[in-house]
Amino acid sequence: MSESNNAALLERDHRHLVHSLHNEGVHLAGNVWVRGEGTELIDADGRRYVDAMSGLWNVTLGYGRPELVAAATRQMGELAYASGYAGSSNLQALALGERLAGLVYPNVNRFFFTSGGGESTDSTIKTARYYWKAMGRPGKHKTISLLGGYHGVTLAAMCATGMPAYWPAFEPRMTGFVHIPNHDVYRYPVSPGADPASAAADELERAILAEGPESVALFIAEPVMGGGAYVPPPGYFQRIRAICDKYDVLFAADEVITGFGRTGRLFALGHWGVQPDLVQFAKGITSGYVPLGGIGLSDKVAAVFDRPGADTWMHCYTYSGHPVACAVALAAIDVVQSEGLPARAEVLGSRMLAGLRAALGSHPHVGDVRGLGLIGAVELVEDRATKAGFDPARKIGPQVLAQMRARGVVTRGRGDTVYLGPALVSSEATVDRIVRTVAEAVHAVLPA
Repeated sequence: MSESNNAALLERDHRHLVHSLHNEGVHLAGNVWVRGEGTELIDADGRRYVDAMSGLWNVTLGYGRPELVAAATRQMGELAYASGYAGSSNLQALALGERLAGLVYPNVNRFFFTSGGGESTDSTIKTARYYWKAMGRPGKHKTISLLGGYHGVTLAAMCATGMPAYWPAFEPRMTGFVHIPNHDVYRYPVSPGADPASAAADELERAILAEGPESVALFIAEPVMGGGAYVPPPGYFQRIRAICDKYDVLFAADEVITGFGRTGRLFALGHWGVQPDLVQFAKGITSGYVPLGGIGLSDKVAAVFDRPGADTWMHCYTYSGHPVACAVALAAIDVVQSEGLPARAEVLGSRMLAGLRAALGSHPHVGDVRGLGLIGAVELVEDRATKAGFDPARKIGPQVLAQMRARGVVTRGRGDTVYLGPALVSSEATVDRIVRTVAEAVHAVLPA
């Protein structure tokens, strides 16, 4: 390949495609990927990079898994597509539903499949509204979520997403969405002697009371927030569950990133012994090989679907329960279980965090290093004592990402926070290389 092949392809690409989070300057400085091997990506110029974000948190099993390729090929030859509308199903979809019922939370036994996380969020919101109408309480329609939380960018999902940068170009937003402060232990203001879990969780109770419990249908949150790798303080979700029960609010766990082993448990609320009313998933269910997502319904919620005379659930997707996607998901779950990947994510995640803290814990501009399992983040600040951030115009975070890329490691970040989400099949050497590269990049941009 010629030295300029990657740049030439990007120019061709730019003439005909619009990309997610489209930005011309960012895109033309990027890569055209042509191959993936294990935990590495290879671009059109033949350069190899460690993928420290495993795609977008989703390629949990790495690139080139023959089991997943074989499952897709076999299913395409047998039945490439079947409608998932009522009155039509397929063997792979029903097998996946049965499999998930034994893996998710004990109270979750019914599933609806989507093509990804944003569709799953919309499905969760619509299901909560359907549920309360069926229960004779149609006024309960509002959704509460966390500032900093990410739930996708389809219209309803964008309104639930608590990242204001996603809103202005598409406003006015839909009504009925409320955001509360998240549980970021590094920045949440807690009074001396107060319990951080209760203080942060009580934000939900205050919001419910302010809106009126008769109007609130749903609280949705990521067990570990992908947009920042915020890990809740112990007791947070137990208190959230109690508040939702007190005011008859459904609790949805957004496990699009955390599901299927990334945090050290198959599903992340298991760390705190809490069960949701709804759970949504995507990404790791197929290791990103084909698009698939979904929601799981608790027995309480699912019961309203089967009431005599119940209204038809007028919600549908053409590719819901796609047989090829479901076949790949079953193969991916086989790998996750047979290779013990949740336990491996716990071990590798501890190694990654310990390495980052050892390498950067004393750096004057590293404010926080946090994470759980293979979700991690390094937050950079101008002043450690005050936690004051850098002037955004300095683009400190993007400079660090560029330094990492120059050293052969690619990942993502937001503002001056660097995100890390390696594949669950990463080697110890790969994790150590990622840690070393982050440290080198930080020191290159911000000499200690």
